[in-house]
Amino acid sequence: MKARTLKDVMLSPRAKAAVLFALDEDLGNVSRAAASPWLDSTSEALVDPKAVATGEIYAKGEGCVVAGATVAKAVMKAVDPKISVRICKPDGSSVKPGEPILVFRGKARSILAAERTALNFMQRMCATATLTKKFVDATKRYGTMILDTRKTTPTLRVFEKYAVLCGGGSNHRMGLYDRVLMKDNHRRLWRGGNPDELDKAVEEARKHFPKLDVEVEVETLRECASALKAKPEWIMLDNMSTADMKKCVKMCRGKVKTEASGGVTLDRAKEVAATGVTAISLGCLTHSAGSVDLSLEWKAV
Repeated sequence: MKARTLKDVMLSPRAKAAVLFALDEDLGNVSRAAASPWLDSTSEALVDPKAVATGEIYAKGEGCVVAGATVAKAVMKAVDPKISVRICKPDGSSVKPGEPILVFRGKARSILAAERTALNFMQRMCATATLTKKFVDATKRYGTMILDTRKTTPTLRVFEKYAVLCGGGSNHRMGLYDRVLMKDNHRRLWRGGNPDELDKAVEEARKHFPKLDVEVEVETLRECASALKAKPEWIMLDNMSTADMKKCVKMCRGKVKTEASGGVTLDRAKEVAATGVTAISLGCLTHSAGSVDLSLEWKAV
């Protein structure tokens, strides 16, 4: 696994494309004489085109970790490059209720057009970052890595995995292309799922992709011993009891890295980390984090 550091997600071409797609979804790409392609019919009907306003985005609840401030800024700039945006609390920082995350000024129509899309990105990204930090805090005494998974919203993976970094977690593989990870369905197709030949599967994978890390999902001590013979970079301990997990970690210590996976809740995270696993992977960070309560309010009109 290559270390990934927190940097502006909007450097990604996928992120830039997703922002434009989201705006098109909400505002439509309407052919008209106006300079902007976006159409907010309500604002055009009711708001003076010359009206200028100052607003801010803030969190209402406790313990929010910021993620997506740069995305919200990009949304506003895409709608109207003349909107000035100041990020008060950068991605990865914690924010108190009512504390401004972004402050912006520009044409009121433009801000209203960007509002929902900006908040939609941020409220979900902040939720993922906030939940990730809870797992990081619960396991920090053990130095356990908190990993995400591929259980992400289609087309939004770049934002959700970035949000995990904002919360202090680490990214697992970004897709099927950057690591060999043999899961149960792969194993069943390998020589009839023989649990004593996982080492041979590791060797075969390395022949095809010598530069990629190889990881094997195991469910029993027997499978773990079989995979360990070929020394893959990682062994995933899937849905194991704490007792069996401890035995596997002892077996693997100093040889391969271990990843606990499968239904690890926040209540159980400390217990799992105490087994000595290198990392815990959690699909809930991206598929069940929900949303935080954010608001955009005018400060001056």
